[in-house]
Amino acid sequence: MLGTKGEAASRAATIPLVSITIMIAAKVVVGIVTGSISVLADAFDSMGDLLAAVVSFISLRLASKPPDVGHPYGHGKAENISATIEAVIIFAAGVYVIYQGILKLLFGTKLDLLEVGIAVMGASALANFFLRRYLFRVAQSTGSLALDASARHRSVDLYTSVAIMAGLVAVRYTGLTVLDPIIALGIGLLVLKAGVDVYRKSFGGLLDERLPQAEEAVIVASIQEHIKDSVTFHELRTRKAGRIPYVELHLVMSKDVSLEQAHAMCDHLEADIKSRIPNAVITIHCEPREGESTTP
Repeated sequence: MLGTKGEAASRAATIPLVSITIMIAAKVVVGIVTGSISVLADAFDSMGDLLAAVVSFISLRLASKPPDVGHPYGHGKAENISATIEAVIIFAAGVYVIYQGILKLLFGTKLDLLEVGIAVMGASALANFFLRRYLFRVAQSTGSLALDASARHRSVDLYTSVAIMAGLVAVRYTGLTVLDPIIALGIGLLVLKAGVDVYRKSFGGLLDERLPQAEEAVIVASIQEHIKDSVTFHELRTRKAGRIPYVELHLVMSKDVSLEQAHAMCDHLEADIKSRIPNAVITIHCEPREGESTTP
């Protein structure tokens, strides 16, 4: 199952490479022809998108590799690294867009052939809408952090394309060219926020941050359904590497419980947790209850 999901995520990661390359070429040409800083700023952001898409593709190929002698826990954290790199790229693009917007706001800008720019940004918005929806769907089904980061990046591109198109329409009918750099500044702030959001979601995995509270509650509920009066648990620890959740806990059992019974209980508990937390890797340590004597 994990291999299938890894292959699906890898295939999904190839689509942004093609679509982003086409959009970059169109935006650069239109930005130069029209003189629109907002279109050129979006083209630069798309160049960051392309780099991020390449990093995402490579990381997904690596993350889908099975554990080996040198990496007994697998390669899942490659996705965390990829998403963190993408966050830095997004943030850098936001800083550049704001910088260019300020320059054009201070020194002015001249816009030509606005209809062409409007058409290209409309096409870009439409492409990002469908690509975003597809990537989010695959990210949710595979649990891929890298694809989730890429889908969020497409969301930013969708909003910015719509904003730029609206700005160019406003300039076309009002003649206020100052609207173009103002919109570019707004886009820059939105891109910065997206970078921070992706960073927060991806970097925690590199520090072995615990699973979200909702997922831990599911795990605890599953454990409580299986334990009896003679069994308790403690030392529950969780983390996530890429799309792989890791769960560790101690089961405290009566000394009267046989090894076979303890093993059967652990197998049943592992199967139940995995049915609720897909792809989970579970480690259960059994220990005897302290201060309890064995049955004569």
